[in-house]
Amino acid sequence: MRRSSGSGPSTALARSLIAVLIAALWAAQLSARAEDGYMPTAAAQRIVSATADGAGARTGVVILTETLPTGQSDPQEQKAFGILYTFSPRVVFVYRDEPTSFSFWNLQSDEQHDFMLASPGGQVLMKMALPQLKKTTVTLTFHKEGLYTFYCTMHQPEMSGQIYVLSPSLR
Repeated sequence: MRRSSGSGPSTALARSLIAVLIAALWAAQLSARAEDGYMPTAAAQRIVSATADGAGARTGVVILTETLPTGQSDPQEQKAFGILYTFSPRVVFVYRDEPTSFSFWNLQSDEQHDFMLASPGGQVLMKMALPQLKKTTVTLTFHKEGLYTFYCTMHQPEMSGQIYVLSPSLR
């Protein structure tokens, strides 16, 4: 009688199931990290560097999360479009190589937001969560001039803004 070498249909099925399980666990771990956010990679730090605590900045800006329209909303409009959110201000001017503190105030008690920063070429540089009723501060130092875009990935297209990075010689 011949012994099984472990390469029959049941062994192949078991190996496939283990591979699927490992892939699912790995994908879930990556997804959880992306949900938490991430700071600029080594390559992205040539464009912008970030410090999570907001320390070392000479200047700063406060960016609020707000609902649109402000004041009383039209029930028909809200039924058709839902509640809309925005960043305020939506446009910020900073100087290249000058550390600037960005303090995000999420004013909603029932809605989480995030901040995703993209380079002038559209490369995503960083992402961070903006928890409900919390202030989240980060110091950003832009090393290249240009127009950067920031987004709340949960509330597109209306919740976005722009950061103009200017030459220090324009002071």
